[in-house]
Amino acid sequence: MDNSNSKAWHAKAVKEIYETFDTSEKGLSDDEASARLQKYGANVLRKNKNRTIAQMIKDQLRDPMIIILIFASIFSFALKQTLEGSVILFIVAVNVIISIVQEKKAQASLEALKNLTSGKAIALRQGDESIIVASELVIGDIVILEAGDMVAADIRLIDSSSLKIEEASLTGESVPSEKDATNIHDETCPLGDRSNMAYSSTFVTYGRARGVVVATGMGTEVGQIAHMLDKQDEFDTPLKRKLLAVGKTLTIVGLAVCVLIFIIGMLYRQPLFPLLMAAISLAISVIPEGLPAKATIVLAFGVQRMAKRRAIIRSLPAVETLGGATIICTDKTGTLTLNKMVVTHMAVASDFQNRKVMPVETALTMEGHYYELIRAGALCNNAEFDPDDPNGTIGDPTEGALIVLSEKFGQSRDEFESEFPRLYEQPFDSDRKRMSTVNETKGKPMVFTKGAIDEVIKVCTKIVTAEGERKITEEDIENIKRVSDEMAASALRVLSFANKNIDEIPKGDNIDVESAFTFIGIVGMIDPPRKEVEKAVETCKYAGIRTVMITGDHRITAVAIAKDLGIWREGDTVYTGTELNGMDEEGYSRAVATTSVYARVTPEQKLNIV
Repeated sequence: MDNSNSKAWHAKAVKEIYETFDTSEKGLSDDEASARLQKYGANVLRKNKNRTIAQMIKDQLRDPMIIILIFASIFSFALKQTLEGSVILFIVAVNVIISIVQEKKAQASLEALKNLTSGKAIALRQGDESIIVASELVIGDIVILEAGDMVAADIRLIDSSSLKIEEASLTGESVPSEKDATNIHDETCPLGDRSNMAYSSTFVTYGRARGVVVATGMGTEVGQIAHMLDKQDEFDTPLKRKLLAVGKTLTIVGLAVCVLIFIIGMLYRQPLFPLLMAAISLAISVIPEGLPAKATIVLAFGVQRMAKRRAIIRSLPAVETLGGATIICTDKTGTLTLNKMVVTHMAVASDFQNRKVMPVETALTMEGHYYELIRAGALCNNAEFDPDDPNGTIGDPTEGALIVLSEKFGQSRDEFESEFPRLYEQPFDSDRKRMSTVNETKGKPMVFTKGAIDEVIKVCTKIVTAEGERKITEEDIENIKRVSDEMAASALRVLSFANKNIDEIPKGDNIDVESAFTFIGIVGMIDPPRKEVEKAVETCKYAGIRTVMITGDHRITAVAIAKDLGIWREGDTVYTGTELNGMDEEGYSRAVATTSVYARVTPEQKLNIV
């Protein structure tokens, strides 16, 4: 038993997990948990000690150009050229100070990832639920997850109820992933498709679950990312290599001049000491004392300009590499897109007969059944606007998109609920893939439901058309599915809605109200591109820079966004993480030449591509 995530826990049955970690559904005893904590360490990401100022100075003084300048200063003082020696030392000091100040500024920002695993966790200890510090979780612990919790370790789920987890930090998906503990996946299953796993640093947005901890600390998936970042600290930029080459060349030239002058002087029988001083003076004159200072100051200005644009640069020479870039690799979610779902298209009534979808901007200006669709989306909904962020929502992102749509329509979610108060709720379930609410409308209860289109259609007996309600037919269902498939092919996430009147309010728990519905319509939503990105991509293209998208999201979604932004064009190739797994280094090299989109890739694969 180790503290790593090196095994395919998603491909193993729960019983095998229990045996591997010597645990059970009752959890660990306090003594066993304490022993494991002592043996395997705390559930925290390893934090490298920040370099001290002394270490930074030492690193700066190892630079060949700086060494040459120091020796030049020493010889200048020896030759009683005090002013020149002082100027050289001042240049060295400026160079060192600017570099240290910049590194200090960047250190705090680069520590952000390593602070993701703080907080509390609910674990079974001695068979009872206990709230413990997340850092004290150990492998084999049975953990309970609820909506709003941050997952504190990598967990193989034991049982789950309507569980959804937001995994954008690992997979790049804007929409929370639905989880099902009963699934067992193939060992090669991509991280984003492992529905029986919950990963450290992700967030539970809906439902409840229990699971067994299979990895903690640096053994988790986010720990692997932190480990890769640690290994990437040291690098040589083109400028750094060129300055190093200049330093070596000047050293050789200076020594050669010194020896040559000394030999010539000896041949002419010149006095030894004056001859030596002359040779050293000529050697020093070869050295461009201002070069390191000028390079450092120019780079420092570049860092400040980048900082104003919210780009963190830790090492000064890294700025220069940006000027020589020919390819930019970028993530999708939150970088090219807004990282929030937005309803873009709707379809109701005659739209299905005409097999078309209506852009939201057009639908909002039209009367009729679009109101029914918007009302259903606002009422069958548990999202709220974020009081701390006027443009943000709290809850499921898809539900958040629906209340934003309601606001665009001119009636807020609160106004809808005030006019049509909720009387009962049948929560979302991962098996039914539907959510229903009962609301009072004109003194009578009405049921609204939303969910996956196949699951909603199966409980519908009627459909709303331009002529009114009538019995739903196979042709209607075919038209609805065709329109839905066209939306899905454009990378839209499709939700369908239905309603019905009932005679009385459901009383008691677990009452099923989902039958004999009237189909209203569907909406399509997506995490839309940022408006400024398309122009930025075009500017890069004009400058001879190719933009490549590398994301953990699905292929269809990634390609659709890439097309909109001008990143992907006909003839370009697309690879997924699964396809990359079977490639050798030569295969990677061939793929890089023509690929503009990499989808469903892991953080490690992102690093390999770059």
